[in-house]
Amino acid sequence: MDDTTIRTAIAAADGDDPYRALRALHHARIEVNRELDRAEAVAVRRARAAGSSWQLIALALDVSKQAVHKKYGRS
Repeated sequence: MDDTTIRTAIAAADGDDPYRALRALHHARIEVNRELDRAEAVAVRRARAAGSSWQLIALALDVSKQAVHKKYGRS
């Protein structure tokens, strides 16, 4: 996602059509969350490859060790 998409969604909030504004903001949020989830997964893989423990990763993400292992650990 580029900054233009976010700016457009935010600008829509000031427009005359509140439904359109809500839809634009909702779609922008979904796209941003997807990108952040992908970036987080890459960072976790890199941290594990560098020898970081699940506990250290969990501390960085402010979640429990079990939660981070469940989300990113191999079965």
